Amino acid sequence: MTVYQIDPLRDPRWLNLIEAHPKATVFHTPGWLEALLRTYGYPPVVLTTTGSGEPLKNGLVLCKVSSWLTGSRLVSLPFSDHCQPLVDEPEDLLELLKFLGNSVTNKDYEYVELRPLVAFDPAIESASHVANKDPYYIHFLDLRPPLDVLVKNFHKSCVQRKLKRAQREELRIEEGRSGALLKHFYRLMIMTRRRHRIPPQPFDWFRNLTDCLGDQVVIRVAFKDSAPIASIFTINYKKTVVYKYGCSDAAFHDLGGMLSLFWRTIQVAKDQSLEEFDFGRSEVENEGLLAFKDHWGCTRARLRYYRFPWRPLTNKQSSENGWRAGLAEQVFSRLPDSCLVLAGKLLYPHIG
Repeated sequence: MTVYQIDPLRDPRWLNLIEAHPKATVFHTPGWLEALLRTYGYPPVVLTTTGSGEPLKNGLVLCKVSSWLTGSRLVSLPFSDHCQPLVDEPEDLLELLKFLGNSVTNKDYEYVELRPLVAFDPAIESASHVANKDPYYIHFLDLRPPLDVLVKNFHKSCVQRKLKRAQREELRIEEGRSGALLKHFYRLMIMTRRRHRIPPQPFDWFRNLTDCLGDQVVIRVAFKDSAPIASIFTINYKKTVVYKYGCSDAAFHDLGGMLSLFWRTIQVAKDQSLEEFDFGRSEVENEGLLAFKDHWGCTRARLRYYRFPWRPLTNKQSSENGWRAGLAEQVFSRLPDSCLVLAGKLLYPHIG
């Protein structure tokens, strides 16, 4: 079986496939891929068993990440929570995975990483010799029940009570995709990433997402009087609203700003007849974030990522990485905003 490579930004068959395929998400779209290319210089490619001139029957989309710092690799997809191969037949998927394995064997790339939403069949895992890790959970909220039923499933003290607090505080929410809202969002993003001791992603990333995805993007900002206190960045695609980024001013956490933004997103999604709220991925060790999402009545599942070849770190490497990460966190926590933003602009293209 022959494997073909196509450019999903130029070949209209890719858009036709994702519009028809039930497992396609916003991360498959030309808009998302174009934003990755504009911001980080990652060219996308789709592998398929369909020849030229025929309607695509399948496709596995990846980005080429070339870095002098972290190596050359194929990732499906960088900065994306999940990206399911749009391949219905097991034999086709196996052929595509073998093609990727050969790309590593031939030293075209150092490794390949795949981030499907649904784990591969064990027979596919074994036959393709991919190794797996599951460092994340994914949360989804079913929006089809009536609004009052959804509210009853919210945690009484952690969600319902805090939403009432936000009402008493008379928080104001602005939503849209204007430059002013984007700037408010990014200032809060810098504050949040500083608390986490990591740099923010470049401002151009969020601006390019807004430009490339158009009115699919909604930025919501909660204000206490005139002060922006929390913001979330969501993307609508088909019947799903995707929560991608959130940020806040810690000085106002008790006011319930972030919860009021999620609640507003749910209300609007219901008005638009959307059926699912993708709350995004969370690291398995982040118990606070996992609990926050559980409290909305979400269901959670493990995300299983795959890598070929898989090279577990030695004890020495793990120790060295931990020491370096700790040192980097100390440095990032002390940098002025302008330097922290510059660090993100320089580092994120290598992270992918």
